[in-house]
Amino acid sequence: MRRFRLQWLPALLWGGMAWISASGQQPVARLALIPPSPVTDKIMLDIRGAVENPGNRSRRFMLALYLDRESPSALVNSNLQRIPAHASAGIFYRRSTEDWPGSHRVILVATCGGRQVRAEREVQVLPSSVRSTRTVDGAWVGIVHWSEEEGSHWNADIRKLTEDDWRQQILAMHNLGMDTVVIQEVFRNEAHYGDNNIATAGYHGLAYYPSALFPGRVSMTSRDPIEAILSQADRLNMNVFLGVGAYAWFDFSPAALAWSKQVAAELWRRYGHHPSFYGWYVSAEAYGSLVPDQGEQEKDRYRRQVIAFFREFQAYCRSLAPEKPLMLAPNAHGMLKSRDVWPLVLEHLDIVCPFAFHRMPAGDITGEQAAQLWQSMCDKTGTHLWLDMEAFLFDDKALVPRPIGGLIQDMQRFPNFEKILCYQYSGLFNAPGSRITPGGPPTVVLYDDYRRYLQSLGRAPQTTTP
Repeated sequence: MRRFRLQWLPALLWGGMAWISASGQQPVARLALIPPSPVTDKIMLDIRGAVENPGNRSRRFMLALYLDRESPSALVNSNLQRIPAHASAGIFYRRSTEDWPGSHRVILVATCGGRQVRAEREVQVLPSSVRSTRTVDGAWVGIVHWSEEEGSHWNADIRKLTEDDWRQQILAMHNLGMDTVVIQEVFRNEAHYGDNNIATAGYHGLAYYPSALFPGRVSMTSRDPIEAILSQADRLNMNVFLGVGAYAWFDFSPAALAWSKQVAAELWRRYGHHPSFYGWYVSAEAYGSLVPDQGEQEKDRYRRQVIAFFREFQAYCRSLAPEKPLMLAPNAHGMLKSRDVWPLVLEHLDIVCPFAFHRMPAGDITGEQAAQLWQSMCDKTGTHLWLDMEAFLFDDKALVPRPIGGLIQDMQRFPNFEKILCYQYSGLFNAPGSRITPGGPPTVVLYDDYRRYLQSLGRAPQTTTP
């Protein structure tokens, strides 16, 4: 069950203050599970609750977290917090899923002046010998691919998708059990760190939604595909990361930080009411080496910027919504050059989702060794480690669907990731019978092949119809 707004009886007065604020808004309770259900019995489940006070005065709330039932014996954490006007406060708890198989409920209860607001989420814990579910639990969605070369087989068709088509794309993901959606970016700006003049010429990127910050819009049929994705995900109880980007690739400078805060604030104002709004994704990406294109001479300065960016941006995002995680998907290559630096970054990341383990360059460590290095760092910082699994191959420079055998091989080779997301759904998967199939018939083949894989595991979801 997702976040919901409770319908209240007419406002009651407590201590001279109305429960319903002057604006007519009611307190809101939200819950997030990291990772979201389903999970195996080999992970630490991160439970995060938040209560939002929309009123014009501060209020004292008693926040309480329960597992499975609302009773004193099931209480796992509670605290009394004074929440300022128009602000939120969080409550957190971590629990091992070991010896906890089956279906469970997590319950948040916030009490203020004798009145309560609740939120609940369900979690399915699967018995397993490894952390991974060995299924693709979600995928990136690119609203028009950032590279016309890489997206040459599908970009023209993706531009034609209407809001209804985007809702069909999300439904098709859900029918494969891909219930976590990562919107790659909400702006498009093909610029790079250290090689742009944004600071002097201004930002001229193009938005994928009706932004009030900058006037430019990406050329496409849909006016607001982000709204369409979120509203459909609400209906299907899915989770959506909003990709804060692109300012410039690999750019974590103070200017990029200021821009990211602006965009995050607008996204929260426009879309924060959606129950499916799960978290924030930083679209700029990062090299595993944390060495910029400018080379070793810029390394130290660049790394200081990366650390400062995530320290400040995580704090800012938590000020908006304490429970929502922040995620980055870096390249897994070159990790030995930066293994002493990444822990300083991971301290300020809730989820790290590296990619390209299966194609490590010659002379680097193996994919398995890189995965273990990431795990050891994340164990020290408490960061959640997910896998960004590539669902593509290169046809010259164009991306084409990767055969199902490659996906299965990765899921078997790398069992320590608590969640597997794939890059990407758009243009690489399409359900049979779709009105528009960006990427053509091979994408339908991959969709059907993956569904047969789920059936072989006994894990194929029941098909939901529009």
